[in-house]
Amino acid sequence: MTTMAWNNETLQVRFTVFEKIAGLIGNVDVPLTAIRKVEAHADGLAAARGIRAPGLGLPGVRKIGSWRGRGRNELVSVRRGQPAVRIELEGHRRTALVLGVDDAEQWAEKMKSRTTLA
Repeated sequence: MTTMAWNNETLQVRFTVFEKIAGLIGNVDVPLTAIRKVEAHADGLAAARGIRAPGLGLPGVRKIGSWRGRGRNELVSVRRGQPAVRIELEGHRRTALVLGVDDAEQWAEKMKSRTTLA
C-alpha cells in the first residue's frame, strides 16, 4: 500500500516492494511548490489518464506504473474500490500523481492547506 508523508517542504511517496516491481517505479519526493492542483476521486481507477507505459494494468482491478499521453506522464498506484488523490504537478518529471488512499478527501484537504492552493 502506497504511503505519503510530509518532510519539511516535500511530499514523500513510498511504494511497497510489490508496487515497485510490478509498476517498474520507485519512491518519489515532490517539493510542495511543484503541486498545482489536488483532487479527491471516489474511483481511483478512473482517475488515471493515458496509456500504460510501463507498468501493471489489470482492467477493473489494479493500475501501477506510468500512464502517458500527449504531454502527460502520470505516476499511478490505484486499486478497485479505493478512492484516490490526483495531484497535478508543474516543473517536475511527472505531470501528475494518482495515488489510492482510503481517506482521499482528508489527504486532498491536507495538501491544499500545506500548499498555496485555494
